[in-house]
Amino acid sequence: MSDIVPDLRTIQIFYWTAALGSFSAAAKRLNTTQPAVSHRIAALERAFGLTLINRLPRSLSLTPKGHELMGYAERLLRLHGEMVGAITAPASRSGSLRLGVSETIVHTWLTAFIEVMGRTYPGVAIDLAVDVSPVMREALLRRDLDLAFLVGPVTTPKLVNVSLGQFATAWIASPGLVTASGPIGLAELTRHPIITFPPNTTPYAHLRDLLVQADLPPPRLYTSASLSAIIRMAIEGTGIGAMPADAVLPEIERGQLRVLDASVGLPAVGFVAAYENAPDNRLSAAAAEIARSVATEWFAMKRDHGLP
Repeated sequence: MSDIVPDLRTIQIFYWTAALGSFSAAAKRLNTTQPAVSHRIAALERAFGLTLINRLPRSLSLTPKGHELMGYAERLLRLHGEMVGAITAPASRSGSLRLGVSETIVHTWLTAFIEVMGRTYPGVAIDLAVDVSPVMREALLRRDLDLAFLVGPVTTPKLVNVSLGQFATAWIASPGLVTASGPIGLAELTRHPIITFPPNTTPYAHLRDLLVQADLPPPRLYTSASLSAIIRMAIEGTGIGAMPADAVLPEIERGQLRVLDASVGLPAVGFVAAYENAPDNRLSAAAAEIARSVATEWFAMKRDHGLP
């Protein structure tokens, strides 16, 4: 066995080669070349005097010693990340954060989050994408996003979930569309078209389950991935929106929309900040904690103002 001690970069390359199962994928992740990755792995195996990775025709697999080293590599990289995070000033951090955001967050506390991120990490650019939660979940798993604020929790060990609180879902309509003031039953609600999110989303699933359980004629359903479009349709009286009331507080205050007093409620929808469960994902983890703090303050402020 060689006396060479593997450096951190070599351990990082080994970790991501093993985690991704590919020299080329590791090279892409670490912004290097496939030959450089192969060379580092070969040098690591020579240093330890044994085979760590089995090279198969179309895939890679770890040997028993490779699995053992993988545990040490993850611990080492996490410890290194903790050290850097504890010692380095956030203001010195540079780069970009690919952030996916549900439109509900856009209409509530996203601006506050961006302001705090800007003060804490002035050298980090935020590359923002707004989409529905199922699309963002897949983008996280493909590593096309670093962090996403979406409906959760996301049940996979590949992602970390940080709770961002729950938004109540309500029946929302133009004041001129539904004039009744007392509790409105589901039969009366469904005489109007119902406007909500697309079929692959949690709010739609909640609405579908409620309608299936009711012995009523199926209503017309209008769906859109754009919350702004749903809000506009509700304001114009196209139908009744099934959406988070928090996302339309300005429209409610201006009298353009109102929350209906319905006898049948809709379940609240929980949101999380989700990011890859990786040992060197310090920026995403820090941004998720900032999001949690901002969301907590936003909900507290809402309660202090007597809002539901």
